[in-house]
Amino acid sequence: MSDFGSDYVVLTDEEGVDTEFEHLDTLEHNGTTYMAFIPADLEDEEDAEVVILKLLNEGTDDEVLATIEDDLELEEVFGLFMERLEEDEVYEDDEDEDEE
Repeated sequence: MSDFGSDYVVLTDEEGVDTEFEHLDTLEHNGTTYMAFIPADLEDEEDAEVVILKLLNEGTDDEVLATIEDDLELEEVFGLFMERLEEDEVYEDDEDEDEE
């Protein structure tokens, strides 16, 4: 992710429908890269449903983002992303207090 603002990507689903998403974070877990997104056209980010995809065929010409079919894997990775987001919020709150 960039320090200069959000990254936006257009993802195409299995039916060929394009949707713009905001990229929240990327992490590696157990040798697999996962990426978290929220829809870009949200009115209220508080109501955002996080979409987590995993990168398949990383480093090849056939790289693709895929849904996570295994519920346990999804829950585990979702928890990791939420921990990272909470840590970022705590860090940002600390910075805000330091500026006052």
